[in-house]
Order: sequence, then structure tokens, then C-alpha cells
Amino acid sequence: MSQNRFLQDWILPTLVGLAMAALLLVIFPQLRGIAPEANGNNTQGPVSYAHAVNVAGPAVVNIYTRMAMPQRQHPLFNDPLFRRLFDNMDVPQRQRMQSNLGSGVIASDNGYILTNHHVVDQADAIVILLADGREAQARLVGSDTDFDLAVLKIDLDGLTSISVGEPDRAQVGDVVLAIGNPFGVGQTVTQGIISAKGRHLENSGTGSYLQNFLQTDAAVNPGNSGGALVDSQGRLLGINTSILNQSGYSGGISFAIPANIAFKVMQDIIAYGRVVPGWLGIEATGISPQMAKEFNLNSTGGVLVTAIYNEGPAHVAGLQPGDVITHIDGLPIGDGKQGEATMATLRPGDTISITFIREGASHTVNATVSEEPQTKTAIE
Repeated sequence: MSQNRFLQDWILPTLVGLAMAALLLVIFPQLRGIAPEANGNNTQGPVSYAHAVNVAGPAVVNIYTRMAMPQRQHPLFNDPLFRRLFDNMDVPQRQRMQSNLGSGVIASDNGYILTNHHVVDQADAIVILLADGREAQARLVGSDTDFDLAVLKIDLDGLTSISVGEPDRAQVGDVVLAIGNPFGVGQTVTQGIISAKGRHLENSGTGSYLQNFLQTDAAVNPGNSGGALVDSQGRLLGINTSILNQSGYSGGISFAIPANIAFKVMQDIIAYGRVVPGWLGIEATGISPQMAKEFNLNSTGGVLVTAIYNEGPAHVAGLQPGDVITHIDGLPIGDGKQGEATMATLRPGDTISITFIREGASHTVNATVSEEPQTKTAIE
């Protein structure tokens, strides 16, 4: 057989076949029995979230509180005869102790802990149990009922603080883990997804400030309050704060305060002893479809400025009643609640950009946020 015939009949077909096989393996890697490399579009999650738990777990603590409760008086205590008898006996009023439990997150290596206000409200003693088994008495640094957040301080060495994620960039469908102390059984981890963002619970009785809550279907029960909601890498996304059914897990609806808001509140409490929210000096209302038509707006996203406070940040920046604010720092404010949530993360002195529509034209100005004054005059 000639060399040319050998190349034509055997070598060239073999090389073509090998090339085609290699191309098929590149296009369909599952043919090799190997899963495709993970990327941003891969929908297959990890087999285990143990790494995330190992990262975040040591920073989540159990909180036990005690408060003195006056013992209920005897029904005859108000009777004059029996009251005289009790007074003559000079028996001091006894007290009983009521215990409460919850969770918290170590926010800094020097011992500051974030939890919910309602976990430690009216507590006479607060005990922290760490994941490594150590215990410590905690001091209440301060709290805020509007945000339902409290800051505690413990004095221990070798603390592991939580790593903070980016709740603003989290997406509906992202996997999350709730870590806390449900029913006092000890540290427990439950898994779910982010079910919604931008939830507002002004009618729930938990944190009256509009906070742009994260909603999750991860099981959150009494005792989880103040615990951590973390992403699949163990980074803090929020502080678990509310379940719709306070008697137990509410079938997939629970809420967390975004971590960026919680840390801003903590920093304010540590620095000033109270929360200092940013203030723009406006009054506004949402845009209805009819109003959008009257103002020639393309959507109902934004708020209509109904009043400007004299010499307030918005007034100084040039805004007027009748303007429609659509964005703050480039982020859409929706029906205005997202804007309030953005303001909650700002501190007096911060500079922001405000995009608004006036007479059909879009404008952007900068404004320096201030603290709300005790007295102010509105320009309507």
C-alpha cells in the first residue's frame, strides 16, 4: 500500500474523527461525566452550605434576658380590713422573674452585638451565650423602637464578628440561611430563598420606620429574632426581625432588616446615643395613574413634592413644590418607600444627587442631607 493511500484511508479519517470528538466534549462537557464549570448563569446550587455556616455561625449568639415582674396582688388586697392587716405585717411585695430569649449578631471584634429592640426591651439582665460555649453579661448601649434594633456590648477576647454582604445587590431567588436560637433549643440553621425585597411593615407593629425589609421563606421562629440572615457565602444580609404569625413559623413569610440599615443604626447609637436619620426637608405623595397622566409622566414611579421646608436641604438645592422626584443617588425611589429606606442609611452631612422632573424636563441636583430641626416652616 502506498504512503499516500495509507494517509488517505486511515490517518486523515482518524484525525477528523478525533477533532470532532474533542469538539463535542467541549460543547457537551456532560459527555465526559464532568459537570460544567460554575458560572453566573448556572442554576445548580452547591451540595452543602456548611462553609457558609462555618463562616457565620461563630458570630451568631444566643441572648437570654430576665426582667422583674410584680407578683399579682391578692383579690382582697384592696379591702380596707385586709389592707390594714397586710400593712401591719410589713411584708415587702414579692417579685417573680420573667425570662425571654432571642438571638444576636457580633458586629465587631471589640464586642458590639446587634439584636432586636423587642428582644431586650425592659430587661433587667442580659446574658450572651456564644457559639463556642462561653457566657458573658451584656450591657445595653442603646436601642431604637422605630427600627426595632438594639446594640449590646460584651467584654470578651477572641470574638468572631460577622462578615457583611451587600443586601442592595441581593436578588429574589438567592439562597439565604437564617441562623438563630428558635424556641431556646440552641443555634439552628434553616435554609430558603429571598422571596421579595422592599417590603414595608408599617402596620405590623415591628419597627415603625419604613425599612425596605427583605422577605424570606427560610423558617424563622420565636427566638430567631435578632439573628442573622446570611447569603450562601456566610455574609450578613439582614437581621431577622419579624414573622407574621408570632406563635411560630408562618409558612414561608418572615422579614429581615437589611444589614446596611442595621449597621448605620448601630453606628449612630454608638456615636450619638440615638439614631440620627437623614432629612431632605420635603413632604411628598405617591403618583397615581391619573396624576401621571396629568403631569405627562411615563410611569407612576416617583413622588410628587407637595411642600418644601424653608432652608432645608431640598430647598437649598433648588427643588420646588410640584416637582416629581424619581431617583436618589441614581436609584429609582418607586412609590417613595425605597427613597425613605435610602434616607435611613444616610447621615447628616452626606451629599446625595436628586433627579426630578419639572414641566416635562428631567433635572439632577446635589443636596447635603441634614438632621431634622425641631422647628421648621413649610413652603407649599
